Amino acid sequence: MNNVHPGIANLRAYAPGKPIDELARELGLSDIIKLASNENPRGPSDAVRAAIGEAMETLSRYPDGNGYALKQSLAKHLGVDESQITLGNGSNDIIDLITRVTVEPGYEAIVAEHSFVAYRLSVACSGGTLVSVPALQYGADLDGFVAAVTEKTRTVFIANPNNPTGTWVAEAELVKFLDALPAHIWVVLDEAYFEFSGEETYPNTLAMLERYENLIVTRTFSKVYGLAAMRIGYGICSPYFADLLNRARQPFNVNSLALCAAETALADRSFVQQSVVLNNQGKQQLIDGFNQLGLEYIPSLGNFLSVDCGQSAQPLFQDLLHKGVIVRPIAEYNLPQHLRVSIGLAEENQRFLRAFREVLDEVLG
Repeated sequence: MNNVHPGIANLRAYAPGKPIDELARELGLSDIIKLASNENPRGPSDAVRAAIGEAMETLSRYPDGNGYALKQSLAKHLGVDESQITLGNGSNDIIDLITRVTVEPGYEAIVAEHSFVAYRLSVACSGGTLVSVPALQYGADLDGFVAAVTEKTRTVFIANPNNPTGTWVAEAELVKFLDALPAHIWVVLDEAYFEFSGEETYPNTLAMLERYENLIVTRTFSKVYGLAAMRIGYGICSPYFADLLNRARQPFNVNSLALCAAETALADRSFVQQSVVLNNQGKQQLIDGFNQLGLEYIPSLGNFLSVDCGQSAQPLFQDLLHKGVIVRPIAEYNLPQHLRVSIGLAEENQRFLRAFREVLDEVLG
C-alpha cells in the first residue's frame, strides 16, 4: 500500500543483540553467555531488587506521570534544577522526543559515521534528512560537522562515548565545536556510557548547559546501573527545551517499577563504583587477549570493545553462536570486519577469548 510514511516504509527495523532464549531455541544450547548488548553483567544492585519487590504492591495504579521523586533525586545528584530534567522510557525515548521536537520534513540532522542507529531511525520517522559525516579515526569529526551545516540543519547528535566504537570527544574539542556552531542548532550529547569514561579530558557537559542553551544531554540507567530491562533514561537541558519535550512525550511514559528502581539505584554509589572497577579490569582482560591474538581493537571509554577480525566478522559471529557465545557483528555501522564485545564477568570474558581463538584457528585451518 502507498498510503504510509515513506521514511518509515524504507526503514529496516532495529536489530537488537541476539537474546539468550532465542539462541537456546535455535541451537538447543543451555550454556550460553551474552556479550552483545553492553549490559552490566552484575545485574542490578541488591537494594534495587528489594525496592522493586516492595513496589509490586502498587501495580494496579498508574505511575507518577511527572516522576516527581526521581526528578528530585536526579536534580540533587546532578546539581541541576528539576525543571531541566525530562524522564523517558530509556534514553532512546528522549532521543526520539528531541527529534520530534526539532526535526521535520525538509530539515536535516547531522551524525557521525558509525553512530548509534537510533538517531537514523528517529530522524527518518520525523521525515527529516540524515547527514552522515565520515568518521575520523572511528570517531566524530567535529570540524566536518561544522562544514556540513546548512540552512536546513536543525540538530546534531554526538554519542560520547560513541556506540559501537567507544571513541570519545574531549572537553576542549567539544567547546571549540560549540563555539563554532550556530547557536540555533540543537546539539545532543548522548552520554549513555559516561559513568565508565574515567578520562580526565572527558567533558563536564552539565557545567556547559548555562553557557550553551542549545545543548541537550541524555543519559540512561540501562548501563552501569544494570536496569536495561526497566527502560528508563533522562535528558538534561534548558528549562525551555525540557518543557517542549514534556509537551511531546506520551503520558505515563515511565512505569512505576522503573521510577522506583532508578531512584534506588541512584543512591547506591558503591554499586556504581564497583561496576566501573569490574569493567576496567574486564576491558584490560579483553585487550590482553586481543593483543595475544594479534588483532587490533578500537580504544573505548565504554563497557565494550570493537575488535577488527581482519576478515568478514559475520561468519565468526555465527561460529561463536554455535559455541554458546553471543557477541555483536556491526556491519550495519559500516564496520564489516569488526565484532563488538561487551565486557562481562571475568569468567565470561575468558570463555569468549577461548572460543574466539578456536573459531579463528578453525577459519585459518
